[in-house]
Amino acid sequence: MDEPLQHSLPDLKEALLRAGVVNSEDLQRALREQAQSAEKSHFLDWLLEAGKCDEKKLVDVFCREYGYRLVSLKMIVVDKEVLKIIPRRLAESHGCLPISFLEKTLTVAVVNPFNLKALDELQAVTGMRIRAAVAEYSQLKEHIKKCYPEEPGALKGSTPQEETSEELISLAKLAQGEAILDKQEQVADLMEQANQVPVVKLVNMVLVEGVRRRASDIFIEPWESFVRVRIRVDGMLEEIVKPQKSFAAAIVSRIKIMSQLNIAEHRVPQDGRFKVRTQGREVDMRVSILPSSFGEKVCLRILDTGAQSHDIKKLGFTESEQKVIRDSAKKPHGMILVTGPTGSGKTTTLYSILEYLDSPQVNITTVEDPVEYQMFGINQVNVREAIGLTFPAALRSILRQDPDIILIGEIRDADTLDIAVKAALTGHLVLSTLHTNDAVSSLTRMTNLGLEPFLIVSTVLMISAQRLVRCLCSRCRVAYHLEPEMYQLLNLDPHKKIQLWKAKGCSQCRNLGYLGRSVITEILEMTPDILEMVMQGASADLIKQKAREHGMKTLRESAVQKALAGETSADEVFRVTTADAGPRPKESARDR
Repeated sequence: MDEPLQHSLPDLKEALLRAGVVNSEDLQRALREQAQSAEKSHFLDWLLEAGKCDEKKLVDVFCREYGYRLVSLKMIVVDKEVLKIIPRRLAESHGCLPISFLEKTLTVAVVNPFNLKALDELQAVTGMRIRAAVAEYSQLKEHIKKCYPEEPGALKGSTPQEETSEELISLAKLAQGEAILDKQEQVADLMEQANQVPVVKLVNMVLVEGVRRRASDIFIEPWESFVRVRIRVDGMLEEIVKPQKSFAAAIVSRIKIMSQLNIAEHRVPQDGRFKVRTQGREVDMRVSILPSSFGEKVCLRILDTGAQSHDIKKLGFTESEQKVIRDSAKKPHGMILVTGPTGSGKTTTLYSILEYLDSPQVNITTVEDPVEYQMFGINQVNVREAIGLTFPAALRSILRQDPDIILIGEIRDADTLDIAVKAALTGHLVLSTLHTNDAVSSLTRMTNLGLEPFLIVSTVLMISAQRLVRCLCSRCRVAYHLEPEMYQLLNLDPHKKIQLWKAKGCSQCRNLGYLGRSVITEILEMTPDILEMVMQGASADLIKQKAREHGMKTLRESAVQKALAGETSADEVFRVTTADAGPRPKESARDR
């Protein structure tokens, strides 16, 4: 940060009085305001906001006495790319406007170059060297409004937390220059550090920003010289802030306190949860803390029931897919499996089935590790392996509770699979998940776990493999005609002229081009032909080929269907799915 040498410069208060910028009475009142309010970072800010300064005389003092350069904003045009470096809310809150940058130096017009905390904050947020120039207060305020575009739907009806979330990002960075933490590991010190204002603000900011951006996860990762804070939005990671390493212990301790975990334990993983209230609603946070090479890593899973729908109609399934799921769910007994990697929406799909089936006449019990969404009217059991409450142990007890429907969070081992199959055979509807790449691979996985083919045939009703693709922003998506070489990659008819859409970016989608996610799925129905092939021990490839002949769409075909409808892009199709082996089957009755 550029600032004049201090040894030969006059005191600011004396210079302001001498130049007639402010009178003595107003200056004393501003100093009292500064002393009484923790929010005012500098007495001059109060004078400017209260209109107690002569603006022209003020900039003259800064230039003549302290050597700052005067910027006439009426004579310059600020590039849009430069404006993106500093968020609008930060520019408004601190009275600053980025005007140019060269290499790693950002020139910023400010009203108060003596607000060193604000300049330190700009340096921390941008990662650039800050060179301050001065401008008149009223002129700068006018140009901030003129240069920054209005955010759609911004601020009206929003909560104070939402309005200041970006400001909190930078405010938390101020603590980088404050030696508020030491390296002692005593519990009392950690408690004190975790409750200090900069740490509390930083943690609150991260939580609010995660909810505001509709993130699914927040990652707090300690490294050798800093702490990296990232969020996962629509499946993609974004870095939001990077505090100093000295803050790592206090940040983790603050989260442990909120989760009621042991702040003195740093050697073993810990899990917990807590609730926060933001934007007028409560949001659940699931906490996982894991010791790593440079400290404890924190993963926060955001379980926002207000933003997450459990209505099967709103998850992205087609009408035919919804019908298959509902028809299977209406069966009095059997097993429905949903497969896919972590974060592919398996639990959300199962919860949507539970919501569809839930009624006062049905006894539903779940066993999960851990319970994600708490649903009214459904009995939910949290696995606790440390005290012996494992999936098999919980299931044995649940079966003595006379349930109609059982949801098992995940089938991980042969014992859990054995009890799940026995439950399905004895008149219960069982819903669960597996970790396999596609639907047909689940049959192989169950066989590898020791399940006989005749038990698969007797219990499994449907297997669904799914992924999540990002949806194109409907406001800014751009149409284009498919290039010839892409037809073969997407397995499309080369004789048809096909139009797809691609991402562009606008203010509504934060210039990403995507907004939200939708499910793609391949559903394996256990038809008589498929059941017969399973009994005969047919290979997964042959079963998949037969299922496709009967109308099963693969994950790639489901993704391509959404791309053709303009819901997602070809880039997302290639990112999320792999090419199908073999030719595309002839059009089935379901396709027609």
